[in-house]
Amino acid sequence: MSSAEGVGVGLLGFGTIGTGVAKVLLRNAAIIEERLGFPLRLVRIADLDTETDRGVDLDGIRFDDDAEGLIADPEVRIVIELIGGYDVARRFTLQSIEAGKHVVTANKALLALHGNEIFSAAEARGVDVAFEAAVGGGIPVLRALREGLSANHIQAVEGILNGTTNYVLTQMEESGEDFEVVLKRAQELGYAEADPTFDVEGVDAAHKLALLAAMSFGVRIDFKRIPTEGIRGLEPLDFQAAADFGYRIKLLAIAKSKGEGRPIEARVHPTLIPSTSMLANVDGAMNAVAIRGDAVGPTLYYGAGAGELPTASAVVGDLMEIAREIRRDAAQRVSPLSYPHGELKDNPLAPLGELTTRCYLRFTAVDRPGVLSHITGALGEEGVGIQSVLQPGRGEAGESVPVLVFTHPAQESAVRRALETVDGLPDVTAPTRLIRIEDEL
Repeated sequence: MSSAEGVGVGLLGFGTIGTGVAKVLLRNAAIIEERLGFPLRLVRIADLDTETDRGVDLDGIRFDDDAEGLIADPEVRIVIELIGGYDVARRFTLQSIEAGKHVVTANKALLALHGNEIFSAAEARGVDVAFEAAVGGGIPVLRALREGLSANHIQAVEGILNGTTNYVLTQMEESGEDFEVVLKRAQELGYAEADPTFDVEGVDAAHKLALLAAMSFGVRIDFKRIPTEGIRGLEPLDFQAAADFGYRIKLLAIAKSKGEGRPIEARVHPTLIPSTSMLANVDGAMNAVAIRGDAVGPTLYYGAGAGELPTASAVVGDLMEIAREIRRDAAQRVSPLSYPHGELKDNPLAPLGELTTRCYLRFTAVDRPGVLSHITGALGEEGVGIQSVLQPGRGEAGESVPVLVFTHPAQESAVRRALETVDGLPDVTAPTRLIRIEDEL
């Protein structure tokens, strides 16, 4: 292959991100060629919708709905999978690997569910699967883990990995409005999907955490076992109470090493974090990941976690890395998950009940004498110490009011047993809301 020929690329999926990738490849072709020393050519695109005008000049680029033809095309050395979803994306990804093509994808859901199969197939076939855009959009956090921090024992990864939920939480805090009001506005502004379930229930963040945990600790991807809680049910009162005690509420994805040979910790849930911490000051739709290594100490990676061009930037970065390997005939220079696939361990996750943290608890109870003593008594019976108790306002006779409790560090199983008792009390009128507190970030 001559320098003039370059490396040919095929694109599966010509939606928002696919359009962004085409724009970056075409608009920045000159600087890409200068940095590579040869052209990176978009030669084919396949999508079921061949009629919509994407605003991209496709002169000289074959565009049709023939995905299998694209995969089989000898001019295509790298296949970009931007179809999304599971089944079709999995089939075309495995078909591309079998055909000896390298693959670049932004599909975190695909890799969280089928990554073990896909990475194993790629290793056996001697091709690469790159997925920088799958976590953090344009933030190069995976490349940092895979290469820049590879000499470290990673101790902890904590991140704001979903822009939709971060936008909603920021707006609820600033405006004092209810969740549903803010979510509706986020949908109108394009920050939230028409069906925001994956985002607001924490599933999207858990997909990404599964990949981060695998790369950080050398464990097999195990998305389905990550305890996951979303942001529904949070109230303006929770944000005010957090602020009064020097905290902010963020949906955090957390993974921690508990020591060699011990189960790792992985979880996604709303979290109170100190307002002075770096992650606490990540607002709006932005993402950030804090990584702590034994040698490097704390590091932070911040930027746009989604969007057409930020995500396209990460996809094209992966294309350039693989294109260099093709020219050097040196595929799999670095294992996609930072560890050779055969070296990944089936390390169990630590049960959530074994977690020891401080907690914020919001009880809802009838405002009458003796109720508070019953609540604190149930906590005390399980050895859960109380740091502070607040009762904002007073209720009329028989009216329910919030009771807010900040606990000392306690094992989650003990807290849960206490809450089961409290929620069974006749004067407690709604399930208790628990939000964990992370003081060391």
